[in-house]
Amino acid sequence: MTFENNTPRTFNRSRSQRMLGGVCGGLGEYFDVDVNLVRAAAVLAAFVTGGTAILLYLALWMLLPE
Repeated sequence: MTFENNTPRTFNRSRSQRMLGGVCGGLGEYFDVDVNLVRAAAVLAAFVTGGTAILLYLALWMLLPE
């Protein structure tokens, strides 16, 4: 196994797959997962964690570059 293209990927907010801040779109693009699944998981996490996931989303929205 060779690693000729071992440039690190960066995690950014998405410009094309955004509904609110682009955080879920960026996660979907980074992990190569359907963005709608990430959004559904974020909504589910918001209910399960009692709102802590919303604070994490807001923090990522403020901290991640676009």
